[in-house]
Amino acid sequence: MSAVTVPGEFKPGVADWSTVHEATGELGSKITSPEQWRKYQWPAERVDQFFKDGFVSNVPVLSTSQCDRLLEDYRFFMGEEQHPGMEMMYEHHSNQSHDPDNVLMHALGQWRLTRLFHDLVFLPQIVVPVSQCLGGKAVRFWHDQLFAKPAYHGGVVAWHQDYSYWTRTQPMGHMTVHIALEDQTEENGTLKYIPGSHRWTRNDGEPLPVLDFNFKDMEGIKTILTAEELAAFKPVSALLKKGEASFHHALSVHGSYGNRSAKNRRAAVLNYFADGTYSNSDEELLKGTGVIPKGSQMEGQFYPVVYDPLWTSQ
Repeated sequence: MSAVTVPGEFKPGVADWSTVHEATGELGSKITSPEQWRKYQWPAERVDQFFKDGFVSNVPVLSTSQCDRLLEDYRFFMGEEQHPGMEMMYEHHSNQSHDPDNVLMHALGQWRLTRLFHDLVFLPQIVVPVSQCLGGKAVRFWHDQLFAKPAYHGGVVAWHQDYSYWTRTQPMGHMTVHIALEDQTEENGTLKYIPGSHRWTRNDGEPLPVLDFNFKDMEGIKTILTAEELAAFKPVSALLKKGEASFHHALSVHGSYGNRSAKNRRAAVLNYFADGTYSNSDEELLKGTGVIPKGSQMEGQFYPVVYDPLWTSQ
């Protein structure tokens, strides 16, 4: 792998970390041998659990101090201090609900702005298991997200399947990793899953229809479920501790209620897909990234390979 760790520039004096396609060592030592990659592989029982339930939760991936450092960078996205490269963000919503009583800060693209969030994308304890859950394929980065629910008036994220919103890339071979940077509780809006819901499809494998997000009401998805699906709708709370992650299938139904506690609930989310995924649109897939013509493979500056199983056998 390349030893280059110097980012390109978005504009004079503003680093664009998307030009660096490897970890720089900011969140841990760089991997230098196949043996080091292999130690991050999940045991078969955990991979089996992923395929059975559609998710695996409470997986330690960061230390408390690493979370604290990432939370320092969070200030750029919470309105506390403006990052000079905010134009690089794919999206940034200081309050996506537009309701002051149900606030949800949601952002995409922070990996381009800070070295810490860049290196989070490449963490071996994340990308190696993602490959296993994608059937042992090489893994490319899709995009990252931030979700912040402030104390007392944090909004909900309604029940949904991620791939319903990602059909502009095909075939489905996507995964999400949700990382708690602070403890998640029932009171502050912990992530919740519906076990087995990754098998809920329509029309020979299509995801559930897209729903308009309602940042007050979680339950809109129930209007489009079958009687069998409604009977199986039994939420499980992840209750992630600081530094723990949940890994979930692109069709796993998940969501989170609002935050009415006295503590913030901030999380970082990483989304990946299997190498070989192609564009299903002639429009720009993420703001500012340019067009990948429909039918062309997803690759290039913004979709780097983050792990290849061949690296464990070299």
